[in-house]
Amino acid sequence: MDKKRIDKLLSTDKELLTQGIIKLDNGQYTLNSRYKIGSIIVKKDIAIFQTDTLQKIFIDIAQLNGAYTNDIVIVQMIFNPRSRTKAKIIKVLKRGDSSILCSVKDNKLFSVKDDIEITTNTNLKSFQIGDIVLLKNDVIVEEFGNIKDAKLDEIISLYLYKEEYRQKEYDTNINDEFKMTQRVDLTSLPFCTIDPASAKDHDDAIYFDDKNNILYVAIADVSAYIKEGSPLDIEARKRAFSIYLPNKVLPMIPFSLSANLCSLKPDVERFAYVFKISLDIDSLNVLNSEVFEATIKSHNKFSYEYIDTVLEKNDENFKQILNLYSMTKRLRKQRLKNGFDFRTQETRLHLDKNLELDNITIETSSSSHQLVEECMLLANCEAAKKLKGLGIFRIHDEPTDKKIQKLIEDVSILGLNVKTKSNVHKTIQNIQYKAQSLGIENEIDTLIIQSQQQARYGSKSLGHFGLGFSDYSHFTSPIRRYADLVLHRILKSNNVPKDIESLCEDISNKEREIAYLVWDLEDRKYARWAKANIKLECDATIVDIENKIAKTTTGARVVCDNFNEQTLFEKVTIEIKSSDIISKNIIAMIK
Repeated sequence: MDKKRIDKLLSTDKELLTQGIIKLDNGQYTLNSRYKIGSIIVKKDIAIFQTDTLQKIFIDIAQLNGAYTNDIVIVQMIFNPRSRTKAKIIKVLKRGDSSILCSVKDNKLFSVKDDIEITTNTNLKSFQIGDIVLLKNDVIVEEFGNIKDAKLDEIISLYLYKEEYRQKEYDTNINDEFKMTQRVDLTSLPFCTIDPASAKDHDDAIYFDDKNNILYVAIADVSAYIKEGSPLDIEARKRAFSIYLPNKVLPMIPFSLSANLCSLKPDVERFAYVFKISLDIDSLNVLNSEVFEATIKSHNKFSYEYIDTVLEKNDENFKQILNLYSMTKRLRKQRLKNGFDFRTQETRLHLDKNLELDNITIETSSSSHQLVEECMLLANCEAAKKLKGLGIFRIHDEPTDKKIQKLIEDVSILGLNVKTKSNVHKTIQNIQYKAQSLGIENEIDTLIIQSQQQARYGSKSLGHFGLGFSDYSHFTSPIRRYADLVLHRILKSNNVPKDIESLCEDISNKEREIAYLVWDLEDRKYARWAKANIKLECDATIVDIENKIAKTTTGARVVCDNFNEQTLFEKVTIEIKSSDIISKNIIAMIK
């Protein structure tokens, strides 16, 4: 460490000299060889200390001594010939520039993220247990209130995942963004939208010309309103996705666009980017496809529930939709020869006026969902093919050999005796087939999904294992996904952004962070519900033997403190014993 930095430390902290951390040698101050100065990064259950020379040393959480991520600290080296080099933090020299979301407990501050004590000189006597504050440079810069208030759940999740800027009103000035182009007039075609009944924005509409076997997939033309490199575009790229919370949407683009100008509302003209796909009705092969800018007018706004009723009753008043459904059922059957059909359920949380958990609904994929899905998948594939191998693709790698072996071991516990086949796809198909005979399809699909790789974005076409496509991209949701907006621009201009590699990586990372944010909020809502229902008995299923976790029928994950040789997916009755809203930990007892 150089003399200037040592002198600076001495000028502010004489104790370093008296404690022997810095010593005087021949008239010069030097750092004692048993100590090092560097920065700290706190992970889930370990901390990493890094020096100027990029040397990395692991530090136990118990040895942090009030330090936190990005702090400059002094550590004492602990050498153990029988194990790796360790260290413990002696003192925090300088707080990191980043802010830390903290809770007050026992007149001390603890990080909300990982419940680590944070040293501070701030007087906390006026604060109550459970108060949530923002600490920066050892100063409380914002007070949010007490954890008893359910309104804090959203604030906490946004701050933990660096999305707090989404709380501010989004600039809706688009006057300078609008771009007029030559468009094909398709307003006479009876397009319709099919969405959840509660949908506020409609970014896709479909029309099937059943006489000529031509499918039209119209997507909101967001790129017509947002110019590349403009302030709106910079903000949209930063957000990358809309965030869907139980009670609201935090949009990627302003509501004036997402819910108005770009939304394919019924009976109004809207700009769309349209795929026109001609199909061989016998083989279902695509004979020809073209994509172009158009003006459309949606003739009907349907809900999934309404179309389900139409399909169930085989209502002849909707002949084109019935014919489209017949075709998409065949498309789906053909696709599943190479892809997979996983039995998944989506739990949707509903909040009351106080933002506390009111009830939940379980959503499954119905006939109307599958009809729309196959149309969108077809458009996504055709878009990917037009990129000719370079652009922005949705990639899903097949599971690793290690994950497949673990999957085989896990399903064997449930009574399935399976072996690897000639390829991963056939192995998984065989597992699903055998699961049907035992009536445990849902449980097995859960394990199969857990074995899958994380889907991501990339600049080259590497295929989508889960869907069974060799070329696949995201074309159909530019209102809520920045990747789709980028794809539209590439298709229109034939120019791929120079920073496409880093752009794909940034979007993929943002997608994962947003997923964690939503899970964090939902888990805290469950913990708040559990806090109000101590001693409640409810049905649950064992979902994680190693961590002793059961999942209730409402979706809450609880740790069973009297776990005793329960088996995976075993049905149990649990009683809620305790719940901590900040950490989201719910403790239960198996009855």
